[in-house]
Formats: sequence, structure tokens, C-alpha cells
Amino acid sequence: MLKTLLELTKIKITFAVMLTTITGYVLAAKSFSVEMLPTVIGLFILACGSAILNQYQEHLLDSMMERTRQRPIPSGKISPLNALLLAVAFAAVGSMMIFFNSGIVATALGLLALIWYNAIYTPLKKITPFAVIPGSVIGALPPLVGWVAGGGSLADPRALIMAFFFFIWQVPHFWLLMLKYGEQYEDAGFPSLRRFYSEKHIRWVTFLWTLSTAITALMLPLFDVVSSAITAVGIFALSTWLILSFLKLLKFETVLFKPMKYFMKINFYVLLIIILLTIDSFWAVI
Repeated sequence: MLKTLLELTKIKITFAVMLTTITGYVLAAKSFSVEMLPTVIGLFILACGSAILNQYQEHLLDSMMERTRQRPIPSGKISPLNALLLAVAFAAVGSMMIFFNSGIVATALGLLALIWYNAIYTPLKKITPFAVIPGSVIGALPPLVGWVAGGGSLADPRALIMAFFFFIWQVPHFWLLMLKYGEQYEDAGFPSLRRFYSEKHIRWVTFLWTLSTAITALMLPLFDVVSSAITAVGIFALSTWLILSFLKLLKFETVLFKPMKYFMKINFYVLLIIILLTIDSFWAVI
């Protein structure tokens, strides 16, 4: 049962959502605090509800793809109705935890993330492969929940730059995933990127989105999102590594394009950036 629940809630993704919420909180509050736990856990539970609802929405399509046909609903481990009821319960509990600990603004941001994912991005990706661009707004919302919970204002330019970074990196992240499983997506009826772009164009676009991710990360110290020189140097070093790694994509004749290889690289990059941002307040006082 636990394994089924972990699969339903897409635990790797929802855990990442929790990490970005913590990051937003710590950047606003300039410290760790146990006071953030109810909101962080609440958003994690809300994200789990959103993930379960997504699997309910797509269980028929999931049954058509090798990568997803063993998910709990298409494999028969849980019925669609029970999954839907579970999604509603998780979303309700998570929302209430956020509301009673961080107020209406944080709760509204959390619910907006659910609405954007389940009511906008999920149906839109059946229409266009470019749904990843508006869909990436989802990644910007959890850190803003943390920011508000940590006492920050949404009118603060630092919040907007932070949110923009977490938005922009999602585009190459999802883009590369779609390229990896392109044929399976096509078999399930999803539109394909390869119908719009040649491989050469796909490489260029992937590189440009990744370059934008690195440039946006470099803006974090410039806008005082972080206060430690150690963090700033770390962001510069990681961003330089990312750009140089993805430059290989432009060697069309000599380097094979393996989307999952680059998918793992950008995920690793963002994880390290999150760690740097989260411990920034620690470096600032030593």
C-alpha cells in the first residue's frame, strides 16, 4: 500500500516541490525555523493531491505508454474513484495546513499551483508540445509560498527573480523529458516536438533555454536574493559548468543527442543551486 501511495503522489517530484518551498522560506526569513514546517508539509501534501489528481486525469493515456502503464491506476492497484477521493482529501488537508499557518496569500498560491497543473497544463499538453512553457509556471509557485510564509512580500523584486529562476529551468527540464520519451508520447496521442523542429533546431532551442536558466541564476546575486560571496561564486561556477556542458549539443556532427544525459545534468545543477540558496544565510554569518 505504501509503495502504491508513493507512486501515486510522484514522490520524487513532490519532494522537490517541498525543497523549493523550504528555499523560498529561508531566503525570505534569512534563517531556518521550525515554524516553517507546517506550511512546508502542507504544501507537500497539497502537491501530492495534485499529483494523484493528475494520474486520475491521465490514467487512460498512461495505459498506452510503456513508461507509465504500471502506474497504480492503469495497473489496477487502485480504482480511479478511490484515487480521485484521495486526491481531494490530500488537497483539502494540505490547503488547510497552509491557511492556518501562513494565511490566505500563501494558500492562494498553493491552490493556484494545483489549478495551473491540473486544469491548465494537463489538458494543454494534449494540444501542443509547447505546453511546457506556460506549464513551467507551476515550478515558480512553491518557492513563492515559502517566501510569503517566511515573511516576504510578493512585491519584492527578489521574490520575482527567485520565482523566475524556478520557472525558467522547468522548460528545458520538461523539454528534455518529452524528447526522451517522444515516441511513447506520440503513441498515446500527445503532439510531438519533432513535427515542428529538426534535430538541429531541437539542439539549438534546448541550448538556448539552458543558457537562459544559467543567466537567470546569475541574476540571483545581482538582485540581492543571496547575500554571501561564497554562494555567488558557487552559482557562477555551476552556471559556467552547465553552459559548457550543453555547448556540446551544438557539435552536430560529433556528439550524439542523448536527452536523458542532459536531463540529469540540468536536474543536478538545479539541486546544487537549491542547496546553495538554502544555506546562503549560514555562509552570510560566518
